[in-house]
Amino acid sequence: MRASFIRAILLTALLSSAATLILVRWDVIPGSGSGESSSPAEQPARADISRLEPPFSEDEETNIRVYNQVSPGVVNITSTVVEYDFFFSPVARQGTGSGSVIDLEGHVLTNFHVIAGARNLEVALPDQSKYRAAIVGTDQQNDLAVIRLRDVPRDRLHPVKIGDSTPLKVGQKVLAIGNPFRLQNTLTIGIISSLGRTIQTDNGDLLENVIQTDAAINRGNSGGPLLNTKGEMIGINTSIISPSGGNIGIGFAVPSSTIRRVVEDLIKEGRVLRPWLGIEGYTITPDLATALNLPVSAGILVAKVYRGSSAAAADIRGAQEIAVFYNERILAGGDIVTSVHGKPVHSMHDLRGVLEELKPGETVLLVIFRGGTRLEKSVRLTERPPGVRF
Repeated sequence: MRASFIRAILLTALLSSAATLILVRWDVIPGSGSGESSSPAEQPARADISRLEPPFSEDEETNIRVYNQVSPGVVNITSTVVEYDFFFSPVARQGTGSGSVIDLEGHVLTNFHVIAGARNLEVALPDQSKYRAAIVGTDQQNDLAVIRLRDVPRDRLHPVKIGDSTPLKVGQKVLAIGNPFRLQNTLTIGIISSLGRTIQTDNGDLLENVIQTDAAINRGNSGGPLLNTKGEMIGINTSIISPSGGNIGIGFAVPSSTIRRVVEDLIKEGRVLRPWLGIEGYTITPDLATALNLPVSAGILVAKVYRGSSAAAADIRGAQEIAVFYNERILAGGDIVTSVHGKPVHSMHDLRGVLEELKPGETVLLVIFRGGTRLEKSVRLTERPPGVRF
């Protein structure tokens, strides 16, 4: 019994010594600075962890680069609107959207519908700092607006470069950054699905020449930038088509060609200075041309010329009589406008598109038909008064 006890003690001591030796051996790894040296051949191969990088594809690197480049300039806008309940008591409601810093003066570009009717505007930068903002200018027709941050340090502003949307192609890759459902600085990716779309806003205005994309756009993305792979803003995300209210891959953006045309006016004038021709008329169809014995089969049959307008100053004439076309009375006998500024116009919609690219004070050439005679009229465009469209 005593011998067994002594053997147990000796065995325990041996095991303890072995464990100590093992621990000491692991503690003196060759080359660890313990004082023990070894030859290079004995040095274990070790990876330089600081140089390891994830295996990003070229496409992924583009996405990361654009996001890192642009996201510091994309802001979250919270607007407070006062509405009235059933009992006519004022109720403050908040809405959110996105915007892009466009200069070091604190101007932010967004959608008109993001800030429409707002009593107060609060803007959160990506670093979570928040600032009050004031409306500088609005363009309801193109659903655009510019606001300006108050008392923001210039070093916190990271302007987003406005690119050129004219060379865009269907199938081209695009990236959208915004704040869907208040999830700040969210990146989504897609392609240009179509170009030159015309869509109708909730207030009935027609947005011309918009970009269609399948990049995911949801509530809160409105006003955020649509970007090319250079990180340039080629559009402002403005609306979606969705039965459910969420993204189904049909989104629209106001192109940068429109932004470039109006943003200077918004900052300097608070509104867009648009030219005014001052006519209303009918789209000429082949049937209408035949029924009224018109000299052309396409153009605008002028029904009304507004007093004091550019058209009135150029002696453009409106309707002289009433005719019946398919049991409907129409104003007939006026001049027919077929071309404005070298561009054919077949409808009032076409005319609006041509005028949208011009400025008050410019002189344009109109091609008209009066009776069977072709005439050319030089018209100096005046500024469009509030409340009229053409």
